[in-house]
Amino acid sequence: MKKLLILLVLITSCSDSTEKSTSPTQPKDLITVFEKSNGLETATYEETIHYYTDLAASFSEISIQAIGETDSGKPLHIITLNMSGSSSNDFNKLRTNNRLILINNGIHPGESDGIDATMMLFRDLVQGKIEAPKKTVLVTIPIYNIGGSLNRNSGTRTNQNGPKAYGFRGNSRNYDLNRDFIKSDTKNAQTFAKIFHLVQPDIFIDNHVSNGADYQYTLTHLFTQHNKLGGQLGNYLHNDLMPLLKQKLKAKSWDITPYVNVFNRTPESGFSQFLDSPRYSTGYTTLFNTLGMMVETHMLKPYNKRVAGTYELMKSMIEITEEQGGRILELRQNQASTWSVGKTYPLAWQVDTTQTSTIQFKGYEGKMIPSELTGAQRLKYDTSKPFTKAVTYQNFFTPSHKVIIPAAYVIPQGWHTIIELLKLNQVELTTIKKDTTFTVESYKIEDYQTRSNAYEGHYPHYNTTVKISEEKLHFKQGDYIINTKQRAMRYLLETLEPTAPDSFFNWNFFDTILQQKEGFSPYVWEDKAQVLLENNPKLNLEYNIKISYDETFANNWYAQLDWIHKQSENYEKAHLQYPIYRIK
Repeated sequence: MKKLLILLVLITSCSDSTEKSTSPTQPKDLITVFEKSNGLETATYEETIHYYTDLAASFSEISIQAIGETDSGKPLHIITLNMSGSSSNDFNKLRTNNRLILINNGIHPGESDGIDATMMLFRDLVQGKIEAPKKTVLVTIPIYNIGGSLNRNSGTRTNQNGPKAYGFRGNSRNYDLNRDFIKSDTKNAQTFAKIFHLVQPDIFIDNHVSNGADYQYTLTHLFTQHNKLGGQLGNYLHNDLMPLLKQKLKAKSWDITPYVNVFNRTPESGFSQFLDSPRYSTGYTTLFNTLGMMVETHMLKPYNKRVAGTYELMKSMIEITEEQGGRILELRQNQASTWSVGKTYPLAWQVDTTQTSTIQFKGYEGKMIPSELTGAQRLKYDTSKPFTKAVTYQNFFTPSHKVIIPAAYVIPQGWHTIIELLKLNQVELTTIKKDTTFTVESYKIEDYQTRSNAYEGHYPHYNTTVKISEEKLHFKQGDYIINTKQRAMRYLLETLEPTAPDSFFNWNFFDTILQQKEGFSPYVWEDKAQVLLENNPKLNLEYNIKISYDETFANNWYAQLDWIHKQSENYEKAHLQYPIYRIK
């Protein structure tokens, strides 16, 4: 019996020893689900994380790190590829001698091309199948919308040609995550902000699939709008980076065109560039002077071809970063001087109709024909009739609204939801140490419109206008002052200026100021209103002029009493008062 026990111990010890000694080096099955299925399937969330875990276990150049929460309850990961194999997650050290590319996949999990392409790209780089970067570190979020990825189906991508099954566009709380970067309603977006500011990438790539029309291209690009990016960095994006990418892909027999920004019409009549405001991924990353682009493959093309195109595009962007890394770094560093206190900053944009580009566009003939189903006119493409035509592309934008950059903003401490978002985005804030009076610029909300339908959990405002005044205000110990001369300057302007399209005001963060909290009883106020007019001849004159020239006002007794009330000291100061203040 004793001998039997000793034998069992020896067998167990040998077994444990063998497993421990071989597991870090034993060969892993590094063939992706996509490849095993002959390009017909995409990996699930579990398969994707398992694949990268195996890849990291096999190659010291790759690390996998769970970095934050998502609405799904599962963590968000980043995978880092650093060919030096050292300090993989020390991004401060990595930035010293390398340029960094951040790749985001699966923001819309039904658009899964990037998920599969990036898995193969990372593997091929570390295995030496393709030339690995020497001065570029790659970081990928393998699947950003985990909740949507887990909600797997085969029908919701109605027009899409594969894969067999895929995730859903909405996340666990049915948010479209590519509308959430500024407002950060989701844990996904909050964790993305942590990742973005940890990595501080030079280049950002967000992989998508799209179909606004039918055409010959598998690949289209949606770079951040170059005028909006601005400065020398915007010029570099427009004049150098985009042409370089096109050249490299052409050398690999891949055609690419700008994102075809049309819906239910043919592109031949021309189209404009998509304007990526900060709600979108590239609009958000632009605020920190990152060169951002979305890859938009064409959903009608076969899945294997779309994945191959995404792979080649990312590979080309790595090559460009290797070649142009020094210049990109210099331009990003210089970009900080593009805007400064006292200068104007563009908050809103419109197409510049005085400038256009011409694209030799490869499309298919399309026309409107009677629908056999509805009897109405419907669009029909004929893929047997390809063409190449000169098409007008409106890719220049001009500011439609500007603001003077203040030296600082002051935020009362009670607006903690705003303060938390600022801290999340590494905004430098200073706490006021004792009660202080500042001379500030104050905004009163003058007018705004509100969407009548829900949009991403909000009823956003638009066409917001303000009335500006200068006054001395008392601020308390614990309130915050934020100097604009910092890395987050553009983020501050785009979120804290209420007239900016994606401002916190327009995203409903300040809706409590829009509701009047105190009012009046007409039978009491009318006597007081009459006394007020009698004692204020100027106000009385304004009142009579308004009655004389505004018929609606003249026929509405309550509107008259309300107007007088709003001119009195009884009217609450908080109503329509924007609670963030500017210091020149």
